[in-house]
Amino acid sequence: MSDITRSPYPPETLDSDEDDGTMPENLASLADQVVGHRIIRAEMAEYPGRYYGTAQGLVLTLSNGKRVRLADTDDCCAFTSLDKFLAHPENVDHVITGVGTTDGYTRWHIYADLGDVIELDVSWSCGNPFYYGYGFDISVEDLPEIEARVIPQKQIGEMK
Repeated sequence: MSDITRSPYPPETLDSDEDDGTMPENLASLADQVVGHRIIRAEMAEYPGRYYGTAQGLVLTLSNGKRVRLADTDDCCAFTSLDKFLAHPENVDHVITGVGTTDGYTRWHIYADLGDVIELDVSWSCGNPFYYGYGFDISVEDLPEIEARVIPQKQIGEMK
C-alpha cells in the first residue's frame, strides 16, 4: 500500500470466510491514487457508469488534476456502500500520506501528517462467500484542462 509515513491505523486482518482479500486490495487501490496529493474537493455525485447507465458515489478532486470516484457496488447479496463521509477542513491543505481502516473495514481514513482529512463510513458484505463481487468500483479521470488549473490562494488575492 502506498504510504509515505508510518500509519496511525495498523493493518486489519479479516477472517478468511469474511473476505478473500478484496477489501485490502480496494484500500490499496484508493491509496495508490490519493497518496502524495491534496484533496481539493470531496462530494457525492452522479456520473456515467463504468459500463452503462449512471453511478453515484464519492468524487475526490485531487491537486494533480485527477478525479477519483468511489462508486458503490451491489451484486445480489454482496455489496459495498459509502454511508457517509466526514471531511476535516482543518487538514485539507495537507498532502495525503496514507489510507487506513478501523472496525473491520467499516471506517476508512484518508489521512495527512496532522490527522484525518476525510473519514468514510462504509457498509459491506461479501454475500455468499465469494461468489458475487463486492468492494468499491474505483475509477480515475483526468480533469479537463480548464478545471485542472488551481489558483493558489495568494494569487487569488493578487487578482483583485
